[in-house]
Amino acid sequence: MLQHKKAHPLSLTIILALGIQTVVSAEESEETNASSVEKITVTGSYLEGYNAHSASGASRMELAIKDIPQSVSVITSAQLQDFQLTDVNLALDTATGVNVERIETDRTYYTARGFDITNFQIDGIGLPLTSGNNHAGDDTAVYDRIEVIRGANGLMTGVGNPSATVNYIRKRPGQDNELQVRGTLGSYDLYRLEADGTYQISDSVSARGVLVQQDQNSYLDRYGRESQLAYVFVNADLSENTQISFSHSYNNSDATGNLWGALPLYYTDGSATDYDRGTSTSANWSNWQVVTNNSVFELNHALSSDWGLRATYSRKTTDEDSELFYVFGTPDRETELGLTGYASEYILDDEHDLFDLYLDGEFALFGRDHQLVLGVNYSSLSYTDRSLYDFTTGNGFPAIPNLNTWDGNAVFPTLIDGENGSKVDQSQKAVYFTTRLNLFEGFHVMLGGRHNDWEAEGESYGVDRDVSDSDFIPYAGVVYDITDDLNVYASYTETFQAQNELDINNQQLDPVVGESQEVGFKMSLFDDGAIANLTYFDVQQTNLAIVDPSTVNLPPELVRYVGSEGIGSHGFEFDIAGEVLTGLNLSLGITDFSVSGEQTVADYTPSTMVKAAALYEPSELNGLSLGLNVRWQSSISRLQGTVADGLTNAGADIVTEQDAYAIADLLVKYQVNDAVSLNFNVFNISDEKYLTSLYWAQAYYGAPRSFSASVSWLF
Repeated sequence: MLQHKKAHPLSLTIILALGIQTVVSAEESEETNASSVEKITVTGSYLEGYNAHSASGASRMELAIKDIPQSVSVITSAQLQDFQLTDVNLALDTATGVNVERIETDRTYYTARGFDITNFQIDGIGLPLTSGNNHAGDDTAVYDRIEVIRGANGLMTGVGNPSATVNYIRKRPGQDNELQVRGTLGSYDLYRLEADGTYQISDSVSARGVLVQQDQNSYLDRYGRESQLAYVFVNADLSENTQISFSHSYNNSDATGNLWGALPLYYTDGSATDYDRGTSTSANWSNWQVVTNNSVFELNHALSSDWGLRATYSRKTTDEDSELFYVFGTPDRETELGLTGYASEYILDDEHDLFDLYLDGEFALFGRDHQLVLGVNYSSLSYTDRSLYDFTTGNGFPAIPNLNTWDGNAVFPTLIDGENGSKVDQSQKAVYFTTRLNLFEGFHVMLGGRHNDWEAEGESYGVDRDVSDSDFIPYAGVVYDITDDLNVYASYTETFQAQNELDINNQQLDPVVGESQEVGFKMSLFDDGAIANLTYFDVQQTNLAIVDPSTVNLPPELVRYVGSEGIGSHGFEFDIAGEVLTGLNLSLGITDFSVSGEQTVADYTPSTMVKAAALYEPSELNGLSLGLNVRWQSSISRLQGTVADGLTNAGADIVTEQDAYAIADLLVKYQVNDAVSLNFNVFNISDEKYLTSLYWAQAYYGAPRSFSASVSWLF
């Protein structure tokens, strides 16, 4: 069994203490330094609270949200802190139209409008997921806010599914020397210590650093996770017109007792299983360590008062080491027997390199000012992985007793057999342009396109992965201001997304192609204190990978796919965010849509979702805030097959169902003084029992009611 080194919580505590001493003893920065820091802020401005004014990182232009011809919502820093949204899964739970598919404890997919979200960005620069899923989560302490641009990625980035683009806006140095330290204790032995500080090194150099140590056990039997985060961002003004910055983040997630796969959902007679919420299929030796390092270098240069150049180089490496235990089969209702274990060691190393260079500015034509972006992009991904099994000792595939009473005690296998894996190199080259034309007063047209060349070479589990594709993706959007506060918009784009999935013959599927359009209204409300958006969208896509039914119950690495003849979705989205009444901040999103062309996707995707977060500060109780965070989704289901011959109901459909449910969290916050605040959070206050997802044929239950208490100091 591999041994993993763990950082002791005391070591991080000492580091935090030293950081406090350094920052507190530093001199206050001069006003000139504050202005120089502001010059490199490319992510837009926003109000305190739950309203955001702009989302420039995703569009490459400094545009107000109201002027972007797509649905946009923002999870602000205030929301992240108020409701303890400490990882991206919790944060995206609150995003309008986004469904977080928790298939395992440490592997998550994301969908919107019925399609996988595959396009993730940091400060507007693409961050593709290797396999369309996120391993071990991602701590939000690094991020100032999270933008979600729903719809086809073609309008903003030229490639991807017609689902959404998630853009993480990182924290950058502030104007003043300060340090915030936050400590949290909670249910299941939760311990979290976080420090976030800005220091003005000189008139032209500033830095920001974040450190996090978190440990927590779980309501799931045997599961726990320890994680560390370190982040630094250094900015320097080389001249009045040129700024450079360097940042690096380190994340270490060390999980034990983690799920690989999940619970069986039905018995041999087709009836539904109903386990305790803490029931787990993990072995007591299961573990999964994920270490990521991400370095980003930026150069911003003002060519003139109207034109600027931005260059970004990003390098991200991931090192995964895991010993996993999967349980498959169908249990007998009377005996609870019939399940088999499946052990594996899995190791992954991947390297992402991305370079992006673009020119943006304004130009005059026919007496009006217009905007233009011209850019080039190159990204590469190299990954190797390896799987090992135990086919010889008998411990690699043990019979599993009654899951209701099983304690995870599986003999540790000798994982030296059946070595297999991948070594694949992928690259993408792109040239893109976007122009926003001011045709007449209150009427803007956005036109653009992106040419992508994508290729991969190598071998994965004995299968040749050599493939190449190229395509030009056009897009167009219009915005018309009906009044100063109300506009109407429409957008159209074609979509192109290369796929890594294999078919039953172990051949890579052809790219996904399609069309997407939406039309909507946006309105500023309450003296620009809030913004509302109503959208109708329609998407058609062909050749999207769906699971081959003949492999649905196989372990994850053996699942194969087929290209669908056509999948579409259409429906409405509504959201509003901001201060809607004096002292009341609200973020509300409602999504209602239908999926056509693929019944399995339609069944496991909730057709209606409501997300609401509200924080009220009663004027008569100075310093006290009361919050409520709610998400509701309609019922979902999954056809699992038919009852086998030999039973009285042989041939009957086996359907797993999850009724509609709501999860509500409460917040009580008290601002003791300018420096100290207290938070008390209650999660899942109704103690709702629910399956986290039916994206796969297995699932596990969501967390029961839990609590946390935090104290925050600002120095």
